[in-house]
Amino acid sequence: MNRNPHVAVIGATGAVGVEMIKTLEKRNFPVGKLTLLASARSAGKKLKYRGQEIAIKELTKDSFTGIDIALFSAGGSTSKEFAPIAAKAGCVVVDNSSAFRMDNSVPLVVPEINRADVKWHKGIIANPNCTTAITLMALYPLHQAFGVKRIFASSYQAVSGTGAKAIEELERQVGEVVAGKPVTKEVYPHQIAFNVLPHVDSFLPSGYTKEEMKMENEGRKIMHHPSFRASVTCVRVPVYRAHSVAVSAEFEKPVTVEAARVVLSKAPGLDVVDDPEKKEYPLPLYVAEKYNCQVGRIRVDCALDNGLCFWVVGDQLLKGAALNAVQIAEELLK
Repeated sequence: MNRNPHVAVIGATGAVGVEMIKTLEKRNFPVGKLTLLASARSAGKKLKYRGQEIAIKELTKDSFTGIDIALFSAGGSTSKEFAPIAAKAGCVVVDNSSAFRMDNSVPLVVPEINRADVKWHKGIIANPNCTTAITLMALYPLHQAFGVKRIFASSYQAVSGTGAKAIEELERQVGEVVAGKPVTKEVYPHQIAFNVLPHVDSFLPSGYTKEEMKMENEGRKIMHHPSFRASVTCVRVPVYRAHSVAVSAEFEKPVTVEAARVVLSKAPGLDVVDDPEKKEYPLPLYVAEKYNCQVGRIRVDCALDNGLCFWVVGDQLLKGAALNAVQIAEELLK
């Protein structure tokens, strides 16, 4: 791998693409050259990187010649079509969609958890689901110490997880409600302002949604823990940025709050914010735009044996997407 790689961001104008560009700059990633790719309708638009304006090019089958690392965030169908083409052209793809996550020949990586899996890639590396990544930042260190058997969780997911149009929808609807106007909807099936929707992603025959099952399926693969079980309800809430997850976890070994705190305070990429007396606990409003996830409300679960409850919050555009992708790219250079 080139020490100063030629990097491409695919889906550069989307909510995650924009964060990828910012993250490359903020973390001083040694970019030799940056190419921005998107659909034809975005071609010609300019985005800033290190004080320069870079024009966006249309993504085509010939876009990948000479590119070392391609960060994809343009949706599953684009990834399915173009990631194999990029890999064939000798480029390493870090893909943010769900297209390759459960493919046995593709590593699914959270660097703080399973960075070693980067080594066996065959041209494509998958970035996990945002809710899964944020949850595992707190759960995996506890698993290493106490051996997790299963979790029950509910997510509180920000609208930016759906994309830029969803952010506009929440803004618009808040204005409509406040002005006493009829509420208009485009992105979500119901009003999201002043409401919560227990519906993220599409429903499966089991009654769970795809998003809800990602926690179990991707969690097993990332943690190398095939018997891990997760029963999850994913909920969209009227928050702009940063996902929150309430987790009840059951472990093999007895667990105390003190022991859990020690483990969590040493975990990379995670800050313990847990002082209920001072009303201190992780809040999406304050975790937005932060690289680290936060964990708090740590307590013994009163309904499980060897159980622990905690509340974990992370910026899903960063640790849930752009930051994790750039961290994977950093691993590739090591």
